[in-house]
Amino acid sequence: MIELSNVTLGYAHKTVLQSLTFTFPERGVVGVLGSSGVGKTTLFKLLLGRIQPDSGRVSGLAGKRVSVVFQEDRLLSHLSALENVTLVNDGRDALPWLSAMQLREVANEPISALSGGMQRRVAIARALHYGGDILLLDEPFKGLDDALRESILPAIKQAFPLIIVALHEQHEARAFGCDTVLTLH
Repeated sequence: MIELSNVTLGYAHKTVLQSLTFTFPERGVVGVLGSSGVGKTTLFKLLLGRIQPDSGRVSGLAGKRVSVVFQEDRLLSHLSALENVTLVNDGRDALPWLSAMQLREVANEPISALSGGMQRRVAIARALHYGGDILLLDEPFKGLDDALRESILPAIKQAFPLIIVALHEQHEARAFGCDTVLTLH
């Protein structure tokens, strides 16, 4: 299990996470809720090992493969949707993931020709194609309407044993079907 033990972390003169202790389950969907600036993305950076806490510890990630959808799509605009997804795992067919995100018909279109919502779904498809043990989703559905979100959510939830999703509101956690909620203040 992934555990945060008395984790404190700050930037410059602001403490973002203060004495945070939390144990993530092995499976399921965990919603990390809070307003902008409370530390959701910072928590993800800790889980990815990109930063270390000022005090406390993060454990249970050794040997885990973590896939992530950042707030920014981080796509290469000169490549097609399919090429962007294939970048993370050349050995497997990426088309099923684009199909799951309802993007098969634009697979060969350059990213620059796609709408913001389509680009977002390409970023999600890329994370799903990468695979792993844990999926981190940092505000994954910006630019997507409710009907589209509902239609792609099952594919996302079936792809990983543990999904940790950063959200702003409790109703978003209910819509995502979160099993557990960690609220940051």
